[in-house]
Order: sequence, then structure tokens, then C-alpha cells
Amino acid sequence: MENRHDTALILWFDEIGIEDVPMVGGKNASLGEMHQKLTSKGVAVPNGYAITAYAYRYLLKEAGVETAIRDALDGLDTHDLHNLQERGAKVRNIIRHAEFPADLRQAIISAYSTMEEEYGKNVDVAVRSSATAEDLPDASFAGQQDTYLNIRGPEALIDACKRCFASLFTDRAISYRHDKGFGQFDVYLSIVVQKMVRSDSACSGVMFSIDTESGFKDAVFLTGAWGLGENVVQGAVNPDEYYIFKPTLKEGKRPIVGKRVGTKEIKMIYNTEPGADEPVKNVETTAEERGMYILGDDEILQLARWACIIEDHYGRPMDIEWAKDGDGASVGTGGLFIVQARPETVHSQASKRTMETYVLKGKGTLLASGQAVGAKIGQGVTRILNDVSQIHDFKSGEVLVTDMTDPDWEPIMKTAGAIVTNRGGRTCHAAIISRELGIPCVIGTENGTQVIKAGQKVTVSCAEGETGHVYDGVLDFVVETLDLDNIPATRTKVMMNVGLPEKAFVEGQLPNEGVGLAREEFIINSHIGIHPLALINYEQLKAQAEDDDEIDDIIEDIDYRTTAYPSDKRQYFIDKLAEGVGRIAAGFYPKDVIVRLSDFKSNEYANLIGGHLYEPEESNPMIGWRGASRYYDPRYRPAFELECKALLKARNEMGLKNIKLMVPFCRTPEEGRRVIEVMRENGLVQGENDLEVYVMCEIPSNVISADAFCDVFDGFSIGSNDLTQLTLGLDRDSDLVAHIYNERNEAVKSLIRMVIATAKRRGRKIGICGQAPSDFPDFATFLVEEGIDSISLVSDTVVKTRLAIAAKERELGINP
Repeated sequence: MENRHDTALILWFDEIGIEDVPMVGGKNASLGEMHQKLTSKGVAVPNGYAITAYAYRYLLKEAGVETAIRDALDGLDTHDLHNLQERGAKVRNIIRHAEFPADLRQAIISAYSTMEEEYGKNVDVAVRSSATAEDLPDASFAGQQDTYLNIRGPEALIDACKRCFASLFTDRAISYRHDKGFGQFDVYLSIVVQKMVRSDSACSGVMFSIDTESGFKDAVFLTGAWGLGENVVQGAVNPDEYYIFKPTLKEGKRPIVGKRVGTKEIKMIYNTEPGADEPVKNVETTAEERGMYILGDDEILQLARWACIIEDHYGRPMDIEWAKDGDGASVGTGGLFIVQARPETVHSQASKRTMETYVLKGKGTLLASGQAVGAKIGQGVTRILNDVSQIHDFKSGEVLVTDMTDPDWEPIMKTAGAIVTNRGGRTCHAAIISRELGIPCVIGTENGTQVIKAGQKVTVSCAEGETGHVYDGVLDFVVETLDLDNIPATRTKVMMNVGLPEKAFVEGQLPNEGVGLAREEFIINSHIGIHPLALINYEQLKAQAEDDDEIDDIIEDIDYRTTAYPSDKRQYFIDKLAEGVGRIAAGFYPKDVIVRLSDFKSNEYANLIGGHLYEPEESNPMIGWRGASRYYDPRYRPAFELECKALLKARNEMGLKNIKLMVPFCRTPEEGRRVIEVMRENGLVQGENDLEVYVMCEIPSNVISADAFCDVFDGFSIGSNDLTQLTLGLDRDSDLVAHIYNERNEAVKSLIRMVIATAKRRGRKIGICGQAPSDFPDFATFLVEEGIDSISLVSDTVVKTRLAIAAKERELGINP
């Protein structure tokens, strides 16, 4: 018996679910599914209805245009761009001029009238495509048909529907279907008619329930900008970015482990000018809007919780669009809404049993930098295109350099050696498509089309972390493939040294037992850049700046970096350090992550913005005012208290109890007690909430007085770099004595034997985080023979050294 749905022209969201994709397409089916089943769980979805795929087929048949479309597509060649464009334009013209059957027209207008009863006369709606083959797990049809926003009134709605139906045959959609093996009539178009969320007066964006770059499954990646969401989807703006850690979010914690202010140069708003051709327009944002976060922490966490609910419901990683409904005062409710959800189509389909790593070997002149998409390296001759009309000039294998892309560029993107854009964020069109195609892409360079020359040979590297680089010339690189099924287990824990939070989600997927050394210095240098005392004394410095040009420059630098913190500069330090440490801890959760407290020397602190105002000039900073001696000193203690607050936030507020702390350069047990007391006074209580505190073993006194240090700390981590220079009495930075420096010197090894033996006797944990085991596999095997608990390595030696450790353990008869 025929189901009513099969011949319905209109179906409301509460009448459809995910099983109705053949009738209403992926977008409508998902909206109906969420509207019916997730609103009870708190997920807000604006109401609306579907104009069905049957209505589309009915239009073609009743208007008598199907044969004309088939004739127009006869002889299609998607690789001949002129052929593709000519036939696509002909088909779209046929559909746009087709006469809507009276009953279809009436059904659409009647449903709109029902929405007017709910939301008011001339209610504003979004009209979006929903193809019946859209958003399948192995293909992303997103963005290939057109979207029309702020549509008001019956006639404007009918016109938008015509244009939407016609957009099933855009050049990019025809090409994509052909390449994915779909026939041109295998895909039908349904249309979403949905109440607009007034994000024109607020913000909107895209989020993924998985990290799009690394495939790390335990993070929500959230992006957004001011105004309507099309600018984010199309890559017309560099949006804000946020990372939220799912496991502790589900425990009720607040784990925002990454926040970045995007430049957000423009925003799309309603066009209220009388007689305007388009219902929306772009305007420039204000300096204040560019410098602030678009969302508060509570809103970020609410969206992330919804992402988890949606992912759990569908049982797979999801790509989700969200919007905020005005400011809640003059416009809209101020509430958040989900306006679309579809399967994530790249990492959810990827094999997890092998890991491919691109490593850049050569060096070249840096031309441009932006955000890296993927982790590959591409090379080729550049082709600079300023407009999509120029794509006929593009040749396969060239590096595409342009301002930004949209779906019209896809016919050439799939043949590019690499892609570089001026604008866009990680969820923009260029990023989504290049990620799906596996093509290296650097987005948001701002000036790529100006600084890169046409016809220039370049190397595009996305293999150096979160920042992508474009280099002059064809540079050497290698591709390393790791079979994760063939990694042996070891009794000795193989941990990792991690400095860059941006790499944690990738490095955490290597075989490891946690992080033996997480360095705060990288976070402070690259994510903060300002001396903490300059932030604490900001108001005093600001007053001095009126009469001092040098301090005025410092204030200008601080203000530039802290635009999102106009009133509380201290919180900037706390938040950025907590986010950096938190992201590393999240990447390796629930394994231990041992965070070494800040270990800058005075000359390194002085290089931070404002640092020279607070740092002494020492003749030998290597053995001067560093490590533990700073933390309890009244001259630096206020800065260390900010550090403690950041670490307390990461452990308690974010719920990352796998963070352990380590005190560097602690000369005496008494110093250790003083530091632990300062930490306790700032909420970091040893033994409370599973907090362990370790000490770096990098001074001969740490070995000689190891028993006394065991009374203070929970364990040791051997810093072989400093231990070697202080044992041999040399400056490791001096070329004159560099030939004597050797971690494998017998004196150094004797000290290491002694401290391992003491730690084992006292029941304390002991590992090593120095460079030696990464550089010398034989040093790693020496440590295994001595019974060390863990060896912490840099990421590119983890596998090689693990194999050596496994072989030595087999030789010694040690079972994993």
C-alpha cells in the first residue's frame, strides 16, 4: 500500500525522520529527526517543512521539462569546463522558467501561511537545498546547491524555490555527482523551508564532533563569526575557533581547551534598504567586534553538549551548523539553535590502523603562512586566479593560489597539487574540500595572492603543526608510514615530550603511555608572549605610558594581544596557559601528563613583552635565577601564582586530573618544600584530587640528596641535558667545549644509576625526559637495564626507540 509520504508535496519536520532521506533528502531528514527526537533532550531546532523530492519530480513531469533537461545533458564532459558550463547553464535556465503546477504552488504557500500563524506575517525563512543523495557518510554534497536567506512573502518564496530546484544542476554539482558515480537523475532535490534564526544580529558558525585536522575523536571543534553563517561556510572570514574536550564535558566539567580570536572582517546581515536586489548583504565589522570572542563560555559549552547529544544519537561524528537568535533584547530571543547536521565525511571513514607522516627535510625561503589543513606536503607551479571565471587556465598538478573558494571551484580543486587562500577558517569550503580530497591546503594567509608570484615553483607544507607554510622552491620531504598493529608492548613506559598544544591531538595517537614532559615555555612564548608581571602591573604601566614612549609601545603590544580581555589582563595569562596545558592533557587523556612548571632563564623571560622591566641581567642565567628559586621569591611569586591558578583551572574546572606537576631546577629539598607550600596556598595541594608533584633530577645535588628529595616529592624525572653540563662543569651552549659534552659519559651514567636505585628503594617513580634517549637508542637500552620506570621521547623517535626497548627487554627476559 502506498505511503502518504510517497506522494506528499509538503512534509513538516515533525512528520519526517532520518529514514526519509529518499523523500526529503539528507538535510530535511536530519532536521526532522532532531526536531522529533532531540528537542526533548534540550537541543533547539527551528521549525519548518520540506518540499519533497516527489514535488521536484512532479514539477519536471507536469511542466514537461524532463526531456529538455536530458537533451541538454546529452554529450556531457565534466572535464571540459566549457562543455560543463554551457550545459549546466542551459539546464538551470530550463528549470527557472518552468511553470509551477497550481497544486504545488498552493501547497508551498499554504505551508508558509501556517508558519506565519506561528511566527507572524511575512515571517523570514531560509530556503535550502536537500538532495536525496546528500550527506551520505562517504560523500559530502554539502554546499553544492544554493541557499537563500531572509526570504519573506509567498512570491519571494516561490522564486527562491525555483532557483533552489535549478541549483541541482550547478556546474559543481553536476561535476561532483559524475565523479562520485551518481547518475545526473539518480539525485533528486527536496527543499528546506525553515524559520530564520536572527544571527544577522548575533553570530553563527559550524562545529564538528571530531577534530577535523587530526581525526581526534574526543574533541568538539567549534567555529563561528558575526552575522549569518554563509561567510563561515564559504570561507569569506577567518572565524573564532574553540576546542572542547568531550569526556570531561560529559562529567559536568568546563573543558574549553582552546580559544582563538579570528579576524572576522565582515558580517552578513539583513538588507533592509527599500527595493534591494538581495535580501542580505555583507558589511565590515567594527574593531571591537574583530577583537572579541563571539560567544561566552556558557554558550560554547552548551553548543558542545549539543554536539555530543547529536553525535550519540546518530552514532557517528557529525558536521553541525549553529546560529544564535539575536541579542535577546532588541532582536530575537538570544538563544542558540542547531540549523543543520550531517555526517562528517573525512576522518569518520579513515583507517586508524596505519599512520602516515610527512616530514619536510629541505629548507627554503618562507613566502606565506596560514592555517594548515591536513598534514601533507604538496608541490608545484603556482597558478594565481582572482576569479572563478579564470579556472579554464588551470592545469592539473598546479598549486592554486586565490582569495577564497566556493563550490564553483571544485572542478579544478580536485586536480590541484596544493591550495593556498587569503581568507577562510578550518571549516570553510576550501578546507572541507581539500580535506576530503587529501590535498594540502593553507588557508587564511591574508596576502598569499600578493606575495606569491604566478608560475613560481613552491612547496606547500601542512606537516609542521597548526600553521601551514608556503616555501619558495621544490623542497625535499619524505613520507613515513607506520603500521600500528605491529608496535610491540614494553614494560618500560614509553612516554612523550610535548611542547606545542597544536600537535597534541595528533601525537596522542602515536603508541605511548602518556607525556613525561609537557613544557610550559612553548605555550607562554607562542600563545601568551607577555611577561606575567607586565600583565599584573598593567594599570600602573598604562599610567606611566603617558610620559614614556617605550612603555607606551609595551602597552600597545599588550592591548593588541589581549583584545578579548579588555579589563582583566591577568585572566588572559591564566586562560591561555590553562588552555594550552589542557589541550595537551586532553590529547593524551586519561594517561598521565607531567607538566613542568615554567623554566625560563632570566634572559628568556626578558624577551617576553615587558620582560626587561622585571628581569635582572645575569652573567650566567643557565645557573642563575631559574626554576624553583623564582616561585617563592617575592619578586616573582605573584607571577607564579597566576601559573598556579591556570594549572588549577585545567585540573579542577576542566576536569583533567591526569595532569601531574614537576618542579624544575630545585637545588635543595628545602626549596622544594617552599615551592609546594606556595602551590598549596594557591589551591594545588599535593595528594588532593590525585595531584602528584615530581622534581626534575638535573643537578648533582638531586642525586646526592635523593633520599631527602624523596621525602618531599612523589617522583623524579631525569633531565639529562642539564645534569650532563653540571656534572662535567661546562656550558652546553659554548662551541669551545661542545666536544666534551656527552650524556653517555660514565660520570653522568653513574649519577643516573644512583638516583634510579634510590628511587626504587624508596618506592618513588622515576623516569627520564632529557634528549639522550631520543638521540641514542643505546642510552635508552642502558636505562632499561637499570630498571627505569619510564622514558620520555620526542615524537619522531617514539617508534624507533620503542623497538630498541622491546628488543632489550626480550634480551633481559622482561615481560611487558
